[in-house]
Amino acid sequence: MNNSFDFSNFSKQSSKGIFVIYMNQIYKTIKTIWVLLFFGIKDFSKITNLSTNYIYLILVFILLFLLVRAYLIYKNFLFKIENEHFILKEGILNKTNTSIPFHRIQNINFKQNLIQQIIGVYEVSIETAGSKDTEIAIKALPLFKAEALKEIVSKSANFDKKIIIDDDKKPLVKIGIKELFKVSLTENHLQNLILFLALIIGFYQQIEQVIDSLGRTEVLDGLIAESTDALSTSFFLVTILLIFLTITALMTSFVKIFLVHFNLTAYLKEDAFEINQGLFTKKSIVLKKQKVQSITISTNPLKQLIGISFITFKQAVSGKVNVKKQKLIRIVGCKKEQVEIVKSSLFDFYELENGKKNRPDNYYKRRIFSVTFLFTIILYATLYFIFLQLEILYSAILVFPFFSFLIIKKVNKRFYKITDNMLLVGSGLIETHLTYLEVFKVQNITMEQSFFQVKSNVADIILQTASGKINIPSIRLEDAIKIYNHTLYKVETSKTSWM
Repeated sequence: MNNSFDFSNFSKQSSKGIFVIYMNQIYKTIKTIWVLLFFGIKDFSKITNLSTNYIYLILVFILLFLLVRAYLIYKNFLFKIENEHFILKEGILNKTNTSIPFHRIQNINFKQNLIQQIIGVYEVSIETAGSKDTEIAIKALPLFKAEALKEIVSKSANFDKKIIIDDDKKPLVKIGIKELFKVSLTENHLQNLILFLALIIGFYQQIEQVIDSLGRTEVLDGLIAESTDALSTSFFLVTILLIFLTITALMTSFVKIFLVHFNLTAYLKEDAFEINQGLFTKKSIVLKKQKVQSITISTNPLKQLIGISFITFKQAVSGKVNVKKQKLIRIVGCKKEQVEIVKSSLFDFYELENGKKNRPDNYYKRRIFSVTFLFTIILYATLYFIFLQLEILYSAILVFPFFSFLIIKKVNKRFYKITDNMLLVGSGLIETHLTYLEVFKVQNITMEQSFFQVKSNVADIILQTASGKINIPSIRLEDAIKIYNHTLYKVETSKTSWM
């Protein structure tokens, strides 16, 4: 046990925490009023000298107010450990007392953003399943105090006993810059290309407004007409533009991956995973195995070619599941043997993977085809009546076969396997997702049938877990009833805690 600090009495954060809280307050304020700031900066030249002085005074007042508020937040933030509970007092005018029993703690995270790295403090956050936000975030602790707190909470919350002392163990996953580059190649670059296109359109509209305000619209129109003629006759320039956008999209993906997953190192301990990553914002997550509700193994053709997969751990969340999407715990760039080690450390999956692969009824394929083509036909009809151009319909020669290809891919990726204790659900379109779930962790199960499904004798199964829903669509009714009854039986008879 780390006894380097006594947490039995109320203590504060490091005094450097005032600066961290102050910067955080400024960031939140800018994030809230950024639209007003944008229009203010845009029309700054139109503001008179007298108004400018008032603006400066308001800015100084806001900065001073935030500084005082940061000090008061620091002053009133007190925490201690008592009877295996984490006790927190906070609040300036509205005082809040929070008590979290250790057994409710899902994971303990270390984080260091750029400012915290510069001044040498760590943020320790404690998360439970009972809140959609981080339950407790201590913004600034010196390293020795942060490690002491982590060790005490980890041990008392029955996290891995070797997690601190077993420092010599080799990491399960260690991702270098070369591997990060491979990971970035497998990202969704289409999303970045669309973003760049939107930025170019927005930039063009801004130029158009400026030129229009100067009364030189005809100059811009002439320039565009000349440029359009040049582009239309120059395949070379169009190719260069596409290459430029593609390279920019690749570089953007790499920078994003590099910043988030820099120096990614994952350790497999006796009863927990420890995951460290990040460049400007360093994160260290201790994830107890028992708290994992399900895992999803994701790959795509490019990832398969490179030989890597992503592992996403899903924990219990409260309220709207989407709120915590950005907080999903993920290990990227895992090789096949590393994926197998993670799976085998969590549950017995061998019988499951050797079992029979069950697929949805043909009704599922018919339903997707019907909905997709009905929507596409309505869209084409609307576009034709708006623009009255027959050329719009020509694109259907490519669009309909392409949509058919995607639907077939989606249907082929849909399957499920079920054993006495485990469920495996396959899904995806371009990506392939394999979700593993222990049956006893299901919170409730629903069997649904629409009017058309009744006629086709099929039903949907929706498994609600503490980390979200898992769907098995359009399977034969007799199979749906078997899964429904089996799941209810396992949930009601299981003696194992679901978290």
